[in-house]
Amino acid sequence: MLIISDDKIKEHLGYAGLIESLRNIFLSDYTMPLRHHHFYTTPEGLENTLILMPVWNQDYIGMKQVTVAPGNAQLGIPSIFARYILSDARTGQPLAMMNAAELTSRRTACTSALAANYLSRKDAKNLLIVGSGKVAQHLGQAYAAIRDLESIEVWARNKEKMAELVQDLQSKGLPAKESNNLEESVRNADIVSCATLSETPVILGDWVKPGTHLDMIGSHKPNTRETDNVAIRKSTIFVDSRMGALHETGELAIPIAEGIISEEDVKADITELIRGIHGGRSSEEEITLFKSAGLAVEDLAAALMVFKRCI
Repeated sequence: MLIISDDKIKEHLGYAGLIESLRNIFLSDYTMPLRHHHFYTTPEGLENTLILMPVWNQDYIGMKQVTVAPGNAQLGIPSIFARYILSDARTGQPLAMMNAAELTSRRTACTSALAANYLSRKDAKNLLIVGSGKVAQHLGQAYAAIRDLESIEVWARNKEKMAELVQDLQSKGLPAKESNNLEESVRNADIVSCATLSETPVILGDWVKPGTHLDMIGSHKPNTRETDNVAIRKSTIFVDSRMGALHETGELAIPIAEGIISEEDVKADITELIRGIHGGRSSEEEITLFKSAGLAVEDLAAALMVFKRCI
């Protein structure tokens, strides 16, 4: 079995190439059972999450095991740890194992960019990244692969990490700067990409101007959300999958439970966008919202991209 290092993952998962690999795998045949979510409490009283994500096609089986521990931020270590095993579908023989944290962060950012290619305005030039964690670190480069960005603002509660992310983006030649006023930055943004572990809304609908695309990534539990009911009411809603986003994330589960929206208000999933079943953005003034819960098939696309370039 091949053990693939993080350096190899970074080397082989370029943003434009990964966006295209994701597009292609969504068009292919695969089987993706509902992921397993298990919640457990640490001795300190913090609630962590264990997630198991299987998927397979006629050639390969992929399995990712993820732990989400929000309290890790206080320890100075990542909140998310993940492991990925790729196996031969015919024999079950393990082919490769890799640390899936980098894999997950990159495919998450690239899935958002893939969706935004259908949902954001073609002339969108101002990106706001909310958050400074592992996924947020890839959003600027992923979005730069699909839009000609003139400005990338970064806002985060942790000012030190915000500054580090801005410096990293600048070092890669991207037009990044720090945001000192979240409301003002949201009002100016064409695309707002939010990747936090916040339990309550950080993006308010009253701030969102017509024509904005909202990309909501962080909420992964039924009782957490990153935007409010005002934004939900104003938006045309899209998801990576109805099965996951409608029930596993508070972004949609909470307003559905409150009667703000119904499941029928979700216009399309990402596969329907890619296949042309839904046309995506319908006007320059429309506010669109994409809610991703993360899909096992996205991990498979990324893992195969790395594996095939390592053998």
